[in-house]
Amino acid sequence: MENPSLEEIGEILKKAKRIAVVGLSNNPTRTSYQVSEVMQKAGYEIIPVNPTIEESLGVKAVASLKDIKGPVDIVNVFRRSEQLYDVAKEFDEIDCNVFWAQQGLVNEEAYHFLKEKGYTVIMDRCIKVMHALTK
Repeated sequence: MENPSLEEIGEILKKAKRIAVVGLSNNPTRTSYQVSEVMQKAGYEIIPVNPTIEESLGVKAVASLKDIKGPVDIVNVFRRSEQLYDVAKEFDEIDCNVFWAQQGLVNEEAYHFLKEKGYTVIMDRCIKVMHALTK
């Protein structure tokens, strides 16, 4: 399993505008909230994807990726590694090219499923850290 280079990740983040965050919490003490808040303040449109909350970061949440209207530039995932394959299958049904699993998350099956379909896959990397490194 190999991630894109730091330069490639920088290009992805420069072009991206809309980030769907799977598993985004509405609890300010959770990592998903803190990371997404930084990205929102950096100018990205954050779309919370979580069926158990009404909203997060002032944005109405959607229950699943398929409920998002229009294209998404990055799907950033805060779910356990063993859930990544299910998220990857749903990701394959929407208009998005970059699947990003947060730091600590790796799933070989999801990685190979998406790579074989030509998607950009990033795993075990924090989007906030990568954004800071590539600015």
